[in-house]
Amino acid sequence: MTNAEKIQNQTPLEWGKKASESIMNQYKPIEMPPANRWHYHQGVFLCGVHRIWEMEKDERYFEYVKEYVDDLIDENGNFLFARDELDAIQAGLLLLPLYEKTGEFRYKEAARKLRHLLNTINRNQYGGFWHKDKYPNQMWLDGLYMAGPFALEYGRLFNEPELTELFLRQEALIRQYTKDEATGLYMHAWDASKQVSVCDKETGKTTEVWGRALGWYTMTLADVIDWLGEEHYKQPELVHAFQELMSNLLTYQDGKSGLWYQVVDKGDQPDNWLESSCTSLFVYALAKGYRLGLLDEAAYKKAEKGLAGIIEHSIEIDEKGELLLKDICIGTSIGFYEDYVTRPTSVNDLHGVGAFALACTEIEKARQI
Repeated sequence: MTNAEKIQNQTPLEWGKKASESIMNQYKPIEMPPANRWHYHQGVFLCGVHRIWEMEKDERYFEYVKEYVDDLIDENGNFLFARDELDAIQAGLLLLPLYEKTGEFRYKEAARKLRHLLNTINRNQYGGFWHKDKYPNQMWLDGLYMAGPFALEYGRLFNEPELTELFLRQEALIRQYTKDEATGLYMHAWDASKQVSVCDKETGKTTEVWGRALGWYTMTLADVIDWLGEEHYKQPELVHAFQELMSNLLTYQDGKSGLWYQVVDKGDQPDNWLESSCTSLFVYALAKGYRLGLLDEAAYKKAEKGLAGIIEHSIEIDEKGELLLKDICIGTSIGFYEDYVTRPTSVNDLHGVGAFALACTEIEKARQI
């Protein structure tokens, strides 16, 4: 029996649980790579674990998340994190539900420190956040996910509506300056100074549509549309942008496997390859878009095909019964085409397992409509 056939016998949520537990069984929370660090790799994975907990209410999942945070943050909310990059903010998404559930001061204080990075991180001339200090004037699609959802949730929880406007400004900039009119997709990044060698000298855009960066953006856009609600003045614009992007994205899904390519729009190149983490993120966005009434059933069927494709082509079960998720690109900076297609892949990289778990939960919800 193939993995694709097995999906008929296991729910998407069960696949997400199996993927998550393969990591949980292998590592103590603090030992997940990179060990002993506050890092978005762990944050992405643990967001998937937390989403499973929300659906299952199995306390093992909640306690795994909590143990990771508790091992890094003391009772006064002190912890070590990078103070010059948006990536450090993403794992703050773990702090807010911990604070809401426990009321412990340390989670609120740690979240406050991350929130104030938004006051100090450098910005380009348009007010857009630098992705990191070492990448001056560069806005990456990745960065919208790394800081945006946390900013919105923090603003809701602690009554700072100005954070919503801050996020919307960042989203508008990244959409305006990274969009590729030829494909309707978005390039990995934009250099406002137009000085970086891998960026176009006229537009400042990078030259490639990297899958996972676009995946972060699609997931963020779906979540933010849900979060803002129908009455928000920006909703029509965001919904239009989302629907247009997802329609364009579907034209690049590999018809045979259901996956998307590492460089999304160049699947015809012999050295390009199918990548599982971006596929997971696109599946999430398509399924959520369908569940919110923004996309039609045909788009949802493409999401189901994407999930089945990951299970069939990128998953193995080892001799211990643990799930191995393959074809996950390791962390990647901006570059030329050859830089993306020559990046190594990893098995059970947290980028991929977290994205897969999130995709499974969203497909599970969509199936119940």
